[in-house]
Amino acid sequence: MNKKHILAGASAVILFFLGSCRQFLDVVPDNVATLDNAFATRIEAEKYLFTCYSYMQKNGNMSDDPSIAGGDEVWQFATNAGYFNIAKGLQKVVSPYGDRWEFLFKGIRDCNIFLENIGKVPDMEEYEKRRWIAEVKFLEAYFNFYLVKMYGPIPLMKTNLPINADENEVQSTRMPVDSCFDYIVQLINDAIGDLPLTIEDPTHELGRITQTIALSFKAKVCVYAASPLFNGNTDEEGLKNPDGTPLFNTIYSKIKWDSAVIACRQAIESCEQTGMKLYEYLPDFQQYNLSDTIMTQLSIRNSVCERWNSEIIWANTQSNSTAIQQLVTTWIDPKYVDGTATKGQLSPPLKMAELFYTRHGVPISEDKTWGYQNRYGLHTSGDSDKLYVHEGYTSARLNFDREPRFYADLGFDGGVWYGQGQYDDKKYMDLFFLQAKYRQRNGFGKPNFNTVTGYYVKKLVHFQNVIGTGNNYSVTPYPWPMIRLADLYLMYAEALNESAGPGPEVYEYVNRVRERAGLQSVESSWSAYSTNPSKYTTKEGMRAIIHQERLIELAFEGPRFWDLRRWKEAAAELNKPITGWDLMQETAPAYYRQTVIFNQTFGQKDYFWPISETALTDNRSLVQNLGW
Repeated sequence: MNKKHILAGASAVILFFLGSCRQFLDVVPDNVATLDNAFATRIEAEKYLFTCYSYMQKNGNMSDDPSIAGGDEVWQFATNAGYFNIAKGLQKVVSPYGDRWEFLFKGIRDCNIFLENIGKVPDMEEYEKRRWIAEVKFLEAYFNFYLVKMYGPIPLMKTNLPINADENEVQSTRMPVDSCFDYIVQLINDAIGDLPLTIEDPTHELGRITQTIALSFKAKVCVYAASPLFNGNTDEEGLKNPDGTPLFNTIYSKIKWDSAVIACRQAIESCEQTGMKLYEYLPDFQQYNLSDTIMTQLSIRNSVCERWNSEIIWANTQSNSTAIQQLVTTWIDPKYVDGTATKGQLSPPLKMAELFYTRHGVPISEDKTWGYQNRYGLHTSGDSDKLYVHEGYTSARLNFDREPRFYADLGFDGGVWYGQGQYDDKKYMDLFFLQAKYRQRNGFGKPNFNTVTGYYVKKLVHFQNVIGTGNNYSVTPYPWPMIRLADLYLMYAEALNESAGPGPEVYEYVNRVRERAGLQSVESSWSAYSTNPSKYTTKEGMRAIIHQERLIELAFEGPRFWDLRRWKEAAAELNKPITGWDLMQETAPAYYRQTVIFNQTFGQKDYFWPISETALTDNRSLVQNLGW
């Protein structure tokens, strides 16, 4: 430790974030005398506590969160920088894109320093010390988990080395991935009992760890440990330490899914105990008597955008959604097309538009009433479509008769965009809608502005935001949701299905999410409308349903990037081309033609990040991930 680090900790109390890193696994304290000063009083120790929090990823941040731009959910005009290089298959061993190896091991180092020294603080009650210790153990579990998600097996730095440690002691090998997950779960279990059930001082403590957060995160960890990427992954059979120790157990274990079931159930019980429920837009006061259509869309959008709502289990207070709302918002109001505050840059490809169900709650390729083969044909909006597609507007058949989440999540040519100061949906012709053909206000043509696929992300934009003149954009910010109740319900359904196959409880938790989204149950939807009506009765069929349900419900929030990997479905999905409409066209027949924007490539090695050459040079005991 040095004085500069302590001053940074002081800044973290105010800003609650800090970015710094040093040499890989630099786990030897720098200056013991100064370290003692950091724990001389409660105030100084609290600074160090928030320094430990400061290593959390800033979710939704284009420069800190690879899940936004590193996959296939969005594309943009300039894709030659940052995490889009991962999406383009350009990852590298020298200074890997999104590398977090040194940074997160630095966070683990500071967590260990905190745990080893908090007992020295004289002016603290023991119950408060126990709570802070529990928070830091949780954070250490989170940092280890994030490293495992990225790199697979990692060294486990359970304690810091003494100041007189020699070079050989610092050389640490990677531990088998099962040992990594076991240690992460152990840290969470150690923390749970000393964490508060809920936050009693929301003004000052929202974002700090509670029992419910810890239990829900443990559920996520157990689901990952049970998933194909980590459970019986024979593709990683060749990854071994220098002494020949295998780092992946290539034998599938059903017990891991059984453990995930228990962890998810405990987390749900904790959520219920604290009164959490799926969010519904039912304000105490609203100016207009809104239709069920708009109320359902606001329930879907605000489950993310309404800060600290009834569904948010864990939100990251170090992330701020203002920047990404500016990036995804287009010129909604025709009066402000010359503005620069909104960019509309992050464009969902056609595959994301095709992901959502029909209005009957089944995939568009399975709905026997929908007309999948004609999805790129033209259709003109009528009275029944007026709150989805501007009445009288001609758009693609793909944009009609879709589920509510399609219209809540996506903006598109002709699509109604509720909000921006227009809230009376009875005056439906006055509601804003997009015009996205060439030379139209939301169309292609102005570099670094507007869509490159024909679609926009509406889901992440708070409906009460208002664009003004010039650089004026009134944004309602929210901390990024790390875990929502819908996420937990779908993880529980997934674990139940993998453990014992489909059944009433599996259906129940999927249907809870579907009901909020305005859909009928899985059983009734597939039985009545699917070309594969018995799909939900088999483990394999229900697995596909749960996977698609997760990809839809959590679209544009980040889980897709990681879920495709843990399911080992990324190789199939991320080798499909990124496509959109023909944006250089001014007429509907010419515009609504599928056009390839980029041909993505994803290889077996891309399931895990490469360890940087610098880290391998610093620690000769490390082995590189396969393929790098």
